[in-house]
Amino acid sequence: MRVTPTYALGLAAVVAACGPVSVEQAEQSCFQQARLAQHPRGMIAMGVGTHGSELGGNVEISSDYLLGRDPSKVYEECVYQQSGQPPRRPLYDRPDWKG
Repeated sequence: MRVTPTYALGLAAVVAACGPVSVEQAEQSCFQQARLAQHPRGMIAMGVGTHGSELGGNVEISSDYLLGRDPSKVYEECVYQQSGQPPRRPLYDRPDWKG
């Protein structure tokens, strides 16, 4: 197989994409995981129309919630796994955390 410069550059870009993200990005993406570890999230909708009533919805339940894991620990481990660094501030100290 002949490796062209374009192929090598593309391969390098793919490998780099698998690397760690910034702490800020990791904190943002891991925040939702921590929220789901706290309790399930969901929505239920009900409506009445000309064709009768309708009921729908969705629920998100994480395995962390089912296992009873501490949301702060979930957050910390997730940020470290994604960025290779600990969070800049603990989950429970974040002003946007409602625990």
